[in-house]
Amino acid sequence: MNDAALTFYTNPQSRGRIVRWMLEEVGAPYDTVVLDYGTTMKAPAYLAINPMGKVPAIRHGDTVITEGAAICAYLADAFPQAGLAPAPASRLRGPYYRWLFFAAGPVEAAASNKALGFVVPPGRERMMGYGSYAEVMHALEGAVSQGDYLLGSHFTAADVYLGSHLGFGMQFGTIEKRPAFEAYWARLAARPAAVRARAMDDAPTPKPPATA
Repeated sequence: MNDAALTFYTNPQSRGRIVRWMLEEVGAPYDTVVLDYGTTMKAPAYLAINPMGKVPAIRHGDTVITEGAAICAYLADAFPQAGLAPAPASRLRGPYYRWLFFAAGPVEAAASNKALGFVVPPGRERMMGYGSYAEVMHALEGAVSQGDYLLGSHFTAADVYLGSHLGFGMQFGTIEKRPAFEAYWARLAARPAAVRARAMDDAPTPKPPATA
């Protein structure tokens, strides 16, 4: 299955940047389809792939995957030769899932609410999946302080996903710039695949040829 055609649907100003990095870490060839907000992203052709009309998404052969964390987890398993996920029977598989989905749940929710200026009312923390922003930051700091990566010396798709949210959050002010966060993100951002992915997404989008 890992030799099936791989297509990546994205926009450079989106969470597609996470998946671009993951694809570069995987190292498999892929085609890129850049979609525009409000036009091609909402067109019937793309809505047949993702009814939410948002990116990122990938098509691998006949399989369509949406949602950044799901895409990262899928790619790690579909291309095991890249070594981006612990073996299913490994004792590290549990912590791998834990931090991958901690980023997809509490981290993203807490950071998004901070961006919107929403503060959980005192005494209502149990209603929120993440409790409070302060609790999420405390847990996140502990996670990235245990070693070079979330699983110690083993870099995985969980680092791609959680690290991307941490990097974006510090850039836009939704995650505090703690020393542990900055040190962890500096290690990740220097990876060759991360550098390649940023260069691709930061490159000017080619304009269609003018018609006569």
